[in-house]
Amino acid sequence: MHKNSFLEQYKSEIDSFISAALKEDIGDGDHTSQSCLSNNETSKANLLVKEPGIIAGVELAEYIFKSRNSNFKFERKIKDGTQVNVGDVVFTIEGPQLELLATERLVLNCMQRMTGIATLTHTISEQIKHTNCRLLDTRKTTPNFRYPEKWAVVIGGGENHRMGLFDMIMIKDNHVDFCGSIPKALTKTKEYLEKNNLDLPVIIEVRNEEEIKACLDFPWIHRILLDNMKPEVLSIGLDIINGAISTEASGNISSKNIVSIAETGVDYVSLGAITHSAKNIDLSLKAV
Repeated sequence: MHKNSFLEQYKSEIDSFISAALKEDIGDGDHTSQSCLSNNETSKANLLVKEPGIIAGVELAEYIFKSRNSNFKFERKIKDGTQVNVGDVVFTIEGPQLELLATERLVLNCMQRMTGIATLTHTISEQIKHTNCRLLDTRKTTPNFRYPEKWAVVIGGGENHRMGLFDMIMIKDNHVDFCGSIPKALTKTKEYLEKNNLDLPVIIEVRNEEEIKACLDFPWIHRILLDNMKPEVLSIGLDIINGAISTEASGNISSKNIVSIAETGVDYVSLGAITHSAKNIDLSLKAV
């Protein structure tokens, strides 16, 4: 994980997400709560676990509540990244009734999704923990919900790949084909970085031995991504690279074959499924 916490590093992006999400849900007011409750009264509720998993989103939940109303009293009982079981109380929240119920659904939606992602990430990370291979996420995330999802990956024991198109150069097959070859694509990339005074890591996707060998003439590359390769083919590619440049495997990887991929000695494996195919874990907020 980065030196600063995820929330510290991406605070402005998470603030924007919370603001947009609350606006989407509340609109011109929570008329149900306004009809029968009052902010002059305070209430308390517990976050209850209804399915086992790796809890995620506790820090975000506290931040959401206190962003809405700084007077909320948040008592954290279980921290992010902890294995939880049915009936566990993760936190207790106490504050103005209207504000509490106006933020309840956003908190639950975030935590249920994040806990599902953290749980799946943890499960797959455990499969390859006997190797030096590290599990990465991808950009296959829910639009406008990328930051909480990638936060959950970190909580579950994985690592973040690029956050978006802006923080890394990742040359894929279409880029190479449009340019004409890997040497042409990398030469243009180097010129672009120098012209614009940019210091961005460069990853390039390769499909065969010829493309791998072409990359070795550009030792400043951050990582070579070996795409859609079976373990035996991947091993050949790794022998060619021979540790000169960091490596990543991607494409058609699942929990069924990730162990054999990781055991080849590749440095990273990226898996879109940990964000796009994770099952939500059931949680509920119940009045005390």
